[in-house]
Amino acid sequence: MDKNLKKEEVDEKIVNPAAEDTEEVAEASNEKTEEQETKTPAELTPEEKISELEKQVEDLKNQQLYKVAEFDNFRKRVMQEKAELIKNGGSKVITTLLPIIDDLERAQQNMDRYEDVAAVKEGLNLIIDKFFKLLAQEGLKKMEVMGQPFDSDLHEAIAMVPGQPDEMKGKVIDCMTPGYTLNDKVIRYAKVAVAE
Repeated sequence: MDKNLKKEEVDEKIVNPAAEDTEEVAEASNEKTEEQETKTPAELTPEEKISELEKQVEDLKNQQLYKVAEFDNFRKRVMQEKAELIKNGGSKVITTLLPIIDDLERAQQNMDRYEDVAAVKEGLNLIIDKFFKLLAQEGLKKMEVMGQPFDSDLHEAIAMVPGQPDEMKGKVIDCMTPGYTLNDKVIRYAKVAVAE
């Protein structure tokens, strides 16, 4: 009778989803194993051995179910965190760009008031410089391609220009679209013309 009561307590610990600590399950299993080891195998009848082995199998099944549920919860939590990171990952960059947007809107509002084109150009150049400084802080870098040897890892050749001096052959002589790297990874290839 006392043995059945202990079995129910152990089963309750294993099946109870509130018992999140796997150590409790391991301790309960160890207690049962110690009880079983106190009896010598000679004292057990074949039926008792079978019932003990069935109990051990049932305990192991319960432990395995608990571990599967724990892993499933972990997997779901990681997927949720990953989805949240993807959804809101660009918020830092966008937040750093907001002052640039403010400057552009102010320039647009005041553009009609100024008759001095040089002052408008200067203001626009200041905004563009500020914009590129912010992007550089985030790891963006513009590729310097003019006069460089053609590299297919960095450049996309859209034109081959014949009749160039020998020292320029295989080098970039014009850049139609600049290329950019983000933290040393190419995010846009430079579209270039190469001397033949």
